[in-house]
Amino acid sequence: VQLVESGGGLVQAGGSLRLSCAASGRTFSDYAAGWFRQAPGKEREFVAVITWSGAITNYADSVKGRFTISRDNAKNTVYLQMNGLKPEDTAVYYCTADERYKSDGMDYWGKGTLVTVSS
Repeated sequence: VQLVESGGGLVQAGGSLRLSCAASGRTFSDYAAGWFRQAPGKEREFVAVITWSGAITNYADSVKGRFTISRDNAKNTVYLQMNGLKPEDTAVYYCTADERYKSDGMDYWGKGTLVTVSS
């Protein structure tokens, strides 16, 4: 599975962004999908994950209530709607996919898209 993220950019604190991840190469609906992020000088961390059908989602505590993961299997795309952004959300955001629904050790990764939140 090949994954390509888009939608990153510069936004003020309190603002919103929607990240998109376009998948290709295999039947995307066979895979769970997730988002991870890595802030400067920090380790990569889990953000959100969604099952192949979209019926079940899970979020890191730090984004719960502000971020929403969703997917459109007809378009082979997964989204991350980010509202109420904070400067600490600044990071490179990576789209991931795996045959199993989990929050680490994902098999497939995109190259990332940078989100910068100014205070």
